[in-house]
Amino acid sequence: MAATSVAALRALIQQRFPDATPLTGGSQTTEQVATGISALDQVLPNGGLPRGRLSVWAPQGGVTAILRAACHMVVANGERSAWIDGDNTVAGAFWGESPYLVRPKSRLHALRAAEELLRSGGFSLLILAGTEPQGTETVRLTRAAREGGAALVTVGTAAAMASLRLRSRLLHYRWRRTPFGDPALPEDATVRVSARAVGWSAHIDFPIPVTHHELRLSLESELADRRGLPR
Repeated sequence: MAATSVAALRALIQQRFPDATPLTGGSQTTEQVATGISALDQVLPNGGLPRGRLSVWAPQGGVTAILRAACHMVVANGERSAWIDGDNTVAGAFWGESPYLVRPKSRLHALRAAEELLRSGGFSLLILAGTEPQGTETVRLTRAAREGGAALVTVGTAAAMASLRLRSRLLHYRWRRTPFGDPALPEDATVRVSARAVGWSAHIDFPIPVTHHELRLSLESELADRRGLPR
C-alpha cells in the first residue's frame, strides 16, 4: 500500500471515529470481549476474547457466524468492532451499517488496514478474515493490538504468536420440516468449539442459527452474489 493510501486510511478513520483514542490502562485493557454466546464465553479464559492480544480461529465449522455474532454484541454494548474481509466472502447487502466492514483490494491492503484500525484505539474487536499474517506481519499486528487495546482475531491456522487458539466443527443440523414431514431448511446447527491457551483447554457444544439467502439473489443480476460481489 502506498504511503498516500495509508495516509488516506488514517484520515478516514479520524473522520469516521473522531473520538477514537488508544485504551491505555483501566478496566477496558484487562476485561475480555464477550462473544455474546454465553455458553462459549463460559469456557473461554476469563469469559471472552482477550483484549490487546491475538486469537487465532481455524477457518471451519461456523466460525463466520460465531464471530459475526461477537461483532454485533460488541456494537450492542456501545463499543466498536470491525471485520476485514480479505477474500470478499461477506455478503455486504446483509451486513448493515455495523459492525464496520472493510473490503481491501489486496492482501497488503488488508494487513495495512488491520494495523491502522488496531493502532487507532477505536475498536474493541477486530476480525481479520481471508488474509493470514505470517512472520513479521504477525509481530506488527500483535504489537498494534497491544497498543490499541483491541481483541484481534485472525481466521487461519498460523498460531505461533496466539494467546488463544480456537477451533470449531459442525456436529449436526436441526431441520424445519414441510407439512408433509420432509426436511426442508436447516434452522440451526450445533457446533463444538475447542479453546486452548497456556494452561487452559476446554470445549463446548451450542446451537447457532442458519442464515438463508433469498432466491432472488441468484435471479436478479443487479444484486450482489453470496460473496457480496457484483455480477
